[in-house]
Amino acid sequence: MTNIINYFQSSIWTIVSFIMVTIIILIPLLSFLSYSFFTVDNVEIIHEFSLYNFKEFLTGEIYIPTFFRTLLLALTVMIACMITGYPIAYFLAMYAHRSKYFILLILIIPLFMSYIIKIYMMRSILGYSGLINKLLMMFGIISEPSEFFLYNQNAVIITLIIILLPLIIIPTFTSLEKIPRNIIEATYDIGCKPFQSFRYVIFPISLPGLIVGAVFVFILALGDFVTPQLVGGTSGFTYGKIIYSNFGMAFNWPFGTALASILLIVSVIIILLTNYLTRKT
Repeated sequence: MTNIINYFQSSIWTIVSFIMVTIIILIPLLSFLSYSFFTVDNVEIIHEFSLYNFKEFLTGEIYIPTFFRTLLLALTVMIACMITGYPIAYFLAMYAHRSKYFILLILIIPLFMSYIIKIYMMRSILGYSGLINKLLMMFGIISEPSEFFLYNQNAVIITLIIILLPLIIIPTFTSLEKIPRNIIEATYDIGCKPFQSFRYVIFPISLPGLIVGAVFVFILALGDFVTPQLVGGTSGFTYGKIIYSNFGMAFNWPFGTALASILLIVSVIIILLTNYLTRKT
């Protein structure tokens, strides 16, 4: 009898959860996506089914090149964060000992700051008279301020790396910290050198955390439009800025929704692929 009651309660909570997810997430999302099949006449939305927006995406001169250029930018940011973030996470998990949680807290604090504030902070660092140019001039590396660091694609990449780096450190650190120390010590007992222990034991076990963090970084960099707008200048034009402009100045919500839908589909495919890879590892 008790098992029947527990099963009944579990079923009720499952149904309630499904209903809540449907009402709060699925219905608004489907309502939003439905706009991609409408068109605009001047400023009036025509509520008639049409594939015009998707045809415009495929045939337009700037949309597909900009989309792939944004994919490349997001991939660059992701790889840079992986190369930079993994050693930091590894150091924290393996060598920081008592201070690791304090250092981790310092890395997490920027996540609670306003996104706009962080971008303006990066502008003050990367600017023509910013901190980096002043340091390079002070050490005699350059003779005059360089425009390499602001209002271009380089500035977008550097800013996204700095802002998104904690998102790859945290899950990687969690994976590394969960590795039992006796397993690592056992590899030394059977004759493994430190690099062999890292290659065959530590890295494979921590790889799922690294992949999850990499996906977080990739998807956020792929859809970001604020950073390119504030630090990218004209050469920092990205797919996210096209979506933003269609919802803003152009007032073409259906086309903006179609562009966002394509981005959503790509993101879902990446998440599913990541889920498959983490299960395989």
